[in-house]
Amino acid sequence: MMEKLLFLLVWAAAALMEGSLAKPLPYDYSASVECLAEPLEPHYGGGLIINPDFNAGLQGWSAFGYGRVAEGASVATGNRYAVAVNRTRPYHSVSQKVYLQNDTHYTLSAWFQVSHGVAAAVRAVVKTCDDFVHVGGVVAKPGCWSMLKGGLTAANAGRAELYFESNATVDILVDSVSLKPFTKEEWAAHRSESTRATRRKTVRLQASDSAGNPLQGAEVSVENVRTSFPLGAAMSGEILHNAAYQQWFTSRFTVTTFENEMKWYSTEPAPGREDYTVADAMLALAKQHGIGVRGHNVFWDDPKQQPRWVQSLPYQDLLAAASRRIRSFVSRYAGQLIAWDVVNENLHFSFFERQFGWDASTAFYAAARLLDAGSSLMFMNDFNTLEQPGDMAAVPGRYVDRLKQIIASYPENGAGMAIGLEGHFTTPNIPYMRAALDSMSQVGVPVWLTEVDVAGGPMQAQHLEEVLREAYAHPAVQGVILWSAWHAQGCYVMCLTDNNFKNLPQGDVVDRLLGEWRTPAQTGTTDAQGYFQAEVAHGEYKVTVSHPSLNTSVSQSVTVELGSGNHFFIQA
Repeated sequence: MMEKLLFLLVWAAAALMEGSLAKPLPYDYSASVECLAEPLEPHYGGGLIINPDFNAGLQGWSAFGYGRVAEGASVATGNRYAVAVNRTRPYHSVSQKVYLQNDTHYTLSAWFQVSHGVAAAVRAVVKTCDDFVHVGGVVAKPGCWSMLKGGLTAANAGRAELYFESNATVDILVDSVSLKPFTKEEWAAHRSESTRATRRKTVRLQASDSAGNPLQGAEVSVENVRTSFPLGAAMSGEILHNAAYQQWFTSRFTVTTFENEMKWYSTEPAPGREDYTVADAMLALAKQHGIGVRGHNVFWDDPKQQPRWVQSLPYQDLLAAASRRIRSFVSRYAGQLIAWDVVNENLHFSFFERQFGWDASTAFYAAARLLDAGSSLMFMNDFNTLEQPGDMAAVPGRYVDRLKQIIASYPENGAGMAIGLEGHFTTPNIPYMRAALDSMSQVGVPVWLTEVDVAGGPMQAQHLEEVLREAYAHPAVQGVILWSAWHAQGCYVMCLTDNNFKNLPQGDVVDRLLGEWRTPAQTGTTDAQGYFQAEVAHGEYKVTVSHPSLNTSVSQSVTVELGSGNHFFIQA
């Protein structure tokens, strides 16, 4: 009874503090992928968490799973934290009881360090009345603090307990913990605000005559030619012989990835027997319609995805085959593709590392850049960084460490490196997705969602829309590819159309968003100084000015981008 009373008092105090805010706080996009000497302050003052920075000792906290918790303090600064000590089970750690609201998004952040030894994976878990929910993970190191940023959506209201776990038996140091609730309406408002700041701009167009005098009362039309945000879909070879598929696809998308047609097992089914006929034809079709193509993929680190004849090759023969593959493939399409997935899924698999050594991937990236020294991006492409907070192989910290390793081993790899996050979702954890993107954005290289699909079911279209809106709104994301290549016998996981190319609900979502993200034609009249103002999505526009003093209308191309100016001059 006393424990229950204490829990209710703690929860009531937290609810009172939350309710005392005059209005909801904005979302905090900040994150850290660096290991710092001291942790930063807890986000949102800790949100629901009582004593989030442990300045009041262990008040509000308890040991989880019959573990033992002690107080700790920094010798240099006096900063206080909790330590889960003498751990013999993964779940032996520090915890705090909270009360979750139904249908509410929660963003989580916390800082971790391990007592000694090597880096250790630490997960954050929320125990509810009927489940254990993974909400994020981090690679904690000895001697410095690493930030975990994650989240969850509470399906039901009720008591819950936040705790941390690690398979390593070292002591875990914990500090600056935050669990902040947002209603879905608040979450959508944050997303709309970010969309407007990230993807749109208010521009001022000034019309003048040939002498530079402002044209008052001129009619101005602004017509969108091309939006700058790349939204595309995977393409299958069946498009080459299906006019309906071609018309449906090319009327919508500006970028694509060939589903299988560029993979090693497709282009060299037998040793030395290379065949790029299908890939060449698909590239020609894409070029004809102004669609950018990603090169997918040079190598795939999954042992099961090698050409059959490659899997059992001895070292020297495999080295020769791999050298021939990268030279042939990258040289053939150098300067023609917007990106390369150089080594696919090398967080989860290590076929080439096991054969050639730990730096195999880094060498492949260096070779690809030498073979294609142009502007194409070189992606590290993998899954579950956005989809599964419990997959410690792919949490943001693991991804960033691997990316830095590739860049550090061959400094030239720093040119044009990019982050590819596949995005194969079951039920999307939207707060975790945003948190993971916050972390990945800290690297400072382009981030794409490269293979987005959502598992089937009655909520498939709704979940797809949530994922796409979240990606489009996030400042770090520079492009999205849907993994929805059409096949007569059925798609991989998610189709956008039926076999007559009539949209399924998922296709309707895509079309609706394409329309929403494309600025409709705007018209108006200039003021006394010759100005016309419009809010437009980033992209390329045709601006046409008409005025009685002009013999004919004047058209000019205007490109609106993030970071560029917002004042454009249209001179007759």
